Amino acid sequence: RSLITANVSNQTSLVTALQLFSSKRNMAGTPEAAAILAKIAEHGEAVRKLKAEKADFKADLEKLKAAKAEYKRFTGEDAPAAGKQQTKKKKGGTESAAVAAGGVSKSEQKRLDKQRKKAEAKAAKAASQPAAAQGSGKAKAKEEELSPSQYFDLRSQTVSGLKASGPVDPYPHKFHVSTSFTDFHAKFGGLGNGEESSEEVSIAGRIQLKRESGQKLRFYDLASEGIKIQVMAEFSKHDEKIIGFKEIHDLLRRGDIVGVRGRALRTKRGELSIAPMEVQLLAPCLHMLPHQHFGITNKETRFRQRYLDLMVNSKARENFVIRAKAITYLRRFLDSMGFLEVETPMMNQIAGGATAKPFVTHHNDLNIDLFMRVAPELYLKMLVVGGYDRVYEIGRQFRNEQIDLTHNPEFTSCEFYMAYADYEDLMSITETLLSGMVHAIKGSYKVKYHPDGPDGEEKEIDFTPPFRRISMITGLEEAIGRKFPSPAEFGTEATRKFLDDLCTELGVDCSPPRTTARLTDKLVGDYLESQAINPTFILDHPQIMSPLAKWHRSKPGQTERFELFVMQKELANAYTELNDPVVQRERFSQQAQDKEAGDDEAQSVDEGFIKALEHGLPPTAGWGLGLDRLAMFLTDSNNIKEVLLFPAMRPEDAAAEAAAAVGAQAPPAAETKPVKQEKAKAEKAKAKGKGKQEKSKKKKEAASTELFVDGELNPDMAKAAKKEGGKKGQ
Repeated sequence: RSLITANVSNQTSLVTALQLFSSKRNMAGTPEAAAILAKIAEHGEAVRKLKAEKADFKADLEKLKAAKAEYKRFTGEDAPAAGKQQTKKKKGGTESAAVAAGGVSKSEQKRLDKQRKKAEAKAAKAASQPAAAQGSGKAKAKEEELSPSQYFDLRSQTVSGLKASGPVDPYPHKFHVSTSFTDFHAKFGGLGNGEESSEEVSIAGRIQLKRESGQKLRFYDLASEGIKIQVMAEFSKHDEKIIGFKEIHDLLRRGDIVGVRGRALRTKRGELSIAPMEVQLLAPCLHMLPHQHFGITNKETRFRQRYLDLMVNSKARENFVIRAKAITYLRRFLDSMGFLEVETPMMNQIAGGATAKPFVTHHNDLNIDLFMRVAPELYLKMLVVGGYDRVYEIGRQFRNEQIDLTHNPEFTSCEFYMAYADYEDLMSITETLLSGMVHAIKGSYKVKYHPDGPDGEEKEIDFTPPFRRISMITGLEEAIGRKFPSPAEFGTEATRKFLDDLCTELGVDCSPPRTTARLTDKLVGDYLESQAINPTFILDHPQIMSPLAKWHRSKPGQTERFELFVMQKELANAYTELNDPVVQRERFSQQAQDKEAGDDEAQSVDEGFIKALEHGLPPTAGWGLGLDRLAMFLTDSNNIKEVLLFPAMRPEDAAAEAAAAVGAQAPPAAETKPVKQEKAKAEKAKAKGKGKQEKSKKKKEAASTELFVDGELNPDMAKAAKKEGGKKGQ
């Protein structure tokens, strides 16, 4: 007030004054106040002595007044009268220490006595607690400091003790669940704050989070079906006849699967919960779960231990729900068009149906080698010959190719064959199918996608029909600015040499064998596929690239075929089927020649399929789509492993060796390694990496055409081989 009255506008002064004003009531018991009281007592005693001696005491009296004024400014209270004592009776009749002339005020003494009583009561309560309870608190604190292996050993010992002597069976045979988490939310979601249902229900799930609020109240976050329900366990509602409240709750840890029987309620804060009368341990988790906030940051751990990823990563769970929805939509779409779903063999004596390198296995009883199928195409067309006009199969294919962000050795595809249709019909069906699917799942034709990962640039994919169409040879001529030989001449050596020279001139990589089909495919990849961000049909392939497709009815040397590309990746492949057995034999023969030239992805002559064609295949169109790639776009995943529950992984020992070869350590099995171990690993990796960089520098100086340098694989050649890989059409 004084500062404002004096028109002081300094903010700092005003704030300081307000802080002092608000805190004065608590200043009387401070050391500073005691020091001022000591001065008051000293000057008061001096005044009394001088009065008694009838000497001049004016100077000391002024000092006494100044000290009392200082005390009032500091505490907001008058200084206690000198020589007076204030007493406070304690419970039991004992007195507090006398408050002498340098002591504290009556109100302050009352406050201090109240605090002391509270502290004594707390200490008495702690002393009365059983030793076991105090020990359990210490044990919990220590558990958080354990390494994963130590935690596993401790938890295993606890479970072994339960098996031997109880008080509960850690692995019961059954627990009755009366409602799912989804139904629980639907049924009791209308409860108001503080309202409790009278209906008793039982649920079961995994403990994601555990919190304590004293000895008689525990909270858990229970998860199941991707949904969370809070458990609010109160001692007053627990059925002690089954097992003691503290006894059961002290056993439970994060990750345990538990059953809960109780009533639904909504807390005063609005959290839908269940108040249990009984909690039962159904399956203990022996391992330390990753931190609830950070989750699993190591991708190797996520892919190798997918069950752990699904426990703590809601995005991973959602990815596979979306994948399932896409497959369900596809199946319903085809069923509604009158297609019949079938199953065909996964092991064949001839690897046919697609241009890809197969896996080889051996049948002991027949004593023959068999190939895991690369595509179900030939069998499905045989069924059309047999009279099934519309058939489809959703299943696994196996291709012995590279593992990278968009390829996995086994993958899921859908192929359908439709009699009395051509590739123009299939383009219309594809547009209707994919645009409808995307809109049904995402609520829009437009999808956000990050091709370089979550931290990379965001792109938008627009599935609004119709899709763009590019004729292959015409598109290459426009993109490169060169006139190509006629597609009818693509089977000649002159065309092969033209394409070979053109790839060399443009710097387009193509490892041996440099056949016409492979050279053309590489040019398409660099100049046409790169344009395909939104869904784009690249169509009218040369016959030499499409041994199973029918020749184009108006463009000699080309076929009625299309490939659908999205975000520069192949998603679907379709064509009007070749049904002339004579021409089909010629195409197979050309493929066989390529195989002899070193192309291990080329197909062999399948006499059984040709014999089926000789019985008559009606005009038919065939279509295939990679469901893993489709799921990647729908879930905004740039890594195919994100949409495969159990992707192919390098063996852990081999992964460790490969990581060491580039100067890094193998990824840890869990995210909770002690800090000291992590630092030691980082330092070791850094030292190895430095030496490896020097070694790599020497290798780069070697000629890029040499396969081996200093007894090791030339990195340039390794890079080229990886880039080449196998057929991209998964």
